[in-house]
Amino acid sequence: MSENFNRLQSITKRAVRGKGIVVAQNRLAADIGARVLAEGGNAIDAAVATGLAIGCVEPWMSGIGGVGFLTHWNARDRRAYVVDYGPISAAKLDVRTYPLTGHGASDLFGWAPVVDDRNVQGYHSIAVPGHVDGMATALERFGTMRWRDVIQPAIALADRGLYVDWYVTLLVATQARELSGYATSRETWLPHGFPPVQDWAGTPLRIKLGNLGRTLRHLAEAGARDFYEGALATDIVADLQAGGSAISRDDLARYHARVVDPLSFEHNGALVNVAGGLTAGPTLKRALGLMADRVRGTGKPDAAYFVAVAEALNTAYRERLETMGEGVTPSCTTHFCVADSAGNMVAQTQTLLSLFGSRVMLPRTGITMNNGIMWFDPEPDKPNSIGAGKRPLTNICPVVVARNGQAWFCVGASGGRRIVPAVTQIASMLIDRGMDVESIFHLPRIDVSGVGPIRLNWDLPKPVADAIAAKMEVTDVPNVVYPLNFANPSCIVRDPQSGELVGMNEVMSPWAGGAAA
Repeated sequence: MSENFNRLQSITKRAVRGKGIVVAQNRLAADIGARVLAEGGNAIDAAVATGLAIGCVEPWMSGIGGVGFLTHWNARDRRAYVVDYGPISAAKLDVRTYPLTGHGASDLFGWAPVVDDRNVQGYHSIAVPGHVDGMATALERFGTMRWRDVIQPAIALADRGLYVDWYVTLLVATQARELSGYATSRETWLPHGFPPVQDWAGTPLRIKLGNLGRTLRHLAEAGARDFYEGALATDIVADLQAGGSAISRDDLARYHARVVDPLSFEHNGALVNVAGGLTAGPTLKRALGLMADRVRGTGKPDAAYFVAVAEALNTAYRERLETMGEGVTPSCTTHFCVADSAGNMVAQTQTLLSLFGSRVMLPRTGITMNNGIMWFDPEPDKPNSIGAGKRPLTNICPVVVARNGQAWFCVGASGGRRIVPAVTQIASMLIDRGMDVESIFHLPRIDVSGVGPIRLNWDLPKPVADAIAAKMEVTDVPNVVYPLNFANPSCIVRDPQSGELVGMNEVMSPWAGGAAA
């Protein structure tokens, strides 16, 4: 019955168009970014404002206790840059804190389990957060506005509190057991011991996000580095260490986001720029390289196209897992794109990693902390093994593609290991098939991420599904709101002739949307 019901649903979403736009997983955050553009800010100004605000309206995905990467096309320099604000483990982290249980198989497709899941939740799972310094670094290097001004919308959202709708209830309910283990998280998210639910009369209900509003106001006045070196750092470390974390004042003081060169490569006449190094950028490059001329054509992709995509991603992910490793614990991340009328673009992916990150909300500050240690392999003597003062491998993949010296489109996604398959297909359909972005986002996708059978959207035409199934093991799954089986992408495309920008979000994401300046 449920399968028949889902197959009868047809959900569509309209693209947003304008000379400056923001598309994000939460429309309220997109509105804030678009307002910054309308007031004369550039794409980085809007991205920083959006990045700070979105942690107050989907606080289980990202926030100032999180990490991320952004890829920026700078129209003045006619080149791309990456701002790396990824996690780093504590300098005095003791690997003996994470003993293996000895139960369950450890292979290419997942980490060996750790006693009490200490690498996944709780204070021992927290890595040094980079979000605040990442936003400040991007703003100082490429922006035009003041820190205290771009943080104001986030303060207003935190002070107002999070409006509770059915989606909030759903996501809190999925993590109720884990959240109940930490006092401030429990008090915030489980009033009276249960997930918050709006009553049948529709009485407005809002959740106060602990002391987050006060913390953001302090950051506005004291500056971003206070998070790492000032009074706020003192409060953060006091709470962390009271819970057993190895993170120290020195760890915070040493943390600095990095502006680095992107991984740049040609694909069928386009210059692809993506975060490189320990991100999923190298896997994207490998997949597109393997697809090469096999996917070229015009218009809607056929069975041969999807077979080429499936085989390329399967090989790329197998190599990634064999050489670098990557856990398969579900990841909860947010991605948004920004483009301004001057030709600048930003693809920004930020995360707490798991849903609600470590599940720890710090009592003094109201900051929900990441669980960045989850990105390390808990088994010793591997390239990505847990260690002190290390950066882990991530699955983040923010992309800006240029053509003829100008930014053409930016794209990225949330969704853990499903990010690369989504980004690969969207980028390829734009570059290799010449499709429009609104049509692309309404097409069914496949998910090939190195874990189990290839996942086929059950709305794929039967000849396509049969062609893939003839080559490799598959499973048929719906594209539904929860769980989101095919990642949560966002994309903006610029028309090189008119300069008009067209932005799209994942059709099945209920809060995702765009706004024009």
